[in-house]
Amino acid sequence: MSPAVESRDRLRIAIQKSGRLADPARALLASCGLSWRESRDRLFCYGETLPVDLLLVRDDDIPGLIADGVCDLGIVGRNVLEEQDAERLRGGATPAFREMRSLGFGGCRLALAVPESWSWQGPAQLAGTRIATSYPALLQAWLEREGIVADVVTLSGSVEIAPRLGQADLVCDLVSSGATLAANQLKPVATLLESEAVLAGPVGEFDGERALLAEMLLRRLDGALRTRHSRLLMFQAERNAIPQLLPLLPDAETPTLLQVDGADRLALQALCHGRLTWQRLEDLKRAGAQGLMVLPVESLLA
Repeated sequence: MSPAVESRDRLRIAIQKSGRLADPARALLASCGLSWRESRDRLFCYGETLPVDLLLVRDDDIPGLIADGVCDLGIVGRNVLEEQDAERLRGGATPAFREMRSLGFGGCRLALAVPESWSWQGPAQLAGTRIATSYPALLQAWLEREGIVADVVTLSGSVEIAPRLGQADLVCDLVSSGATLAANQLKPVATLLESEAVLAGPVGEFDGERALLAEMLLRRLDGALRTRHSRLLMFQAERNAIPQLLPLLPDAETPTLLQVDGADRLALQALCHGRLTWQRLEDLKRAGAQGLMVLPVESLLA
């Protein structure tokens, strides 16, 4: 790491400039209390509320920027992070970045997809085939684990059309809804990697002011992630109904119980981390809950 990077006392986070992870990444960081002043070229955002700056880059560049010490953290797809890590390992390099948090958005999977006319018999069927992919390192590692020898055809785009063009027999590509595969008469048959947006960072630890900033950011990030589907549930119930009500709140933290006006009646409030659907509320009502109220949770700091 260069002396300039070592002496830097501001935290720098790289995120996708444009694409499906860009807006959710900004929104998540904003929910941690961060705000920025954007440069004219829209490539750098200077942190105003905290000394935490943003770099707006291509997602493929983020792992390398972390490895080189240009930025401290990055929000990137697990597929990109794992592919570049696998490339480094195959080239004999040591690990230079790691996944620190899964962020719960941008979900997809890296999957093998074969022509719809194929009768899938299992991985052994791939021996001797040509597989088109933009993730050659991950695919090759999977083939080696399965003991399969196949020809990996590396393409930078339009992977799904490769079988129709005669470039490959099947593909290994990211799958979200599956609509693109279906449009090209392909069907997914095996998943190599479950992917989503992740927070990536260096293998080593931060030092100085950046260590304190990173610790604070991770603490706020954990709180923001926990409150994404969290709600504060409040209701009243007779004391003898509590044993039937508590099992209906398996995702709740230990509820607070308060006696109401000296009667044998309790007011209960619980922080629930799962979805409070109408069906759950109806079940609670039938079990004896009254005056059910569900409130949003804006912030949570453990």
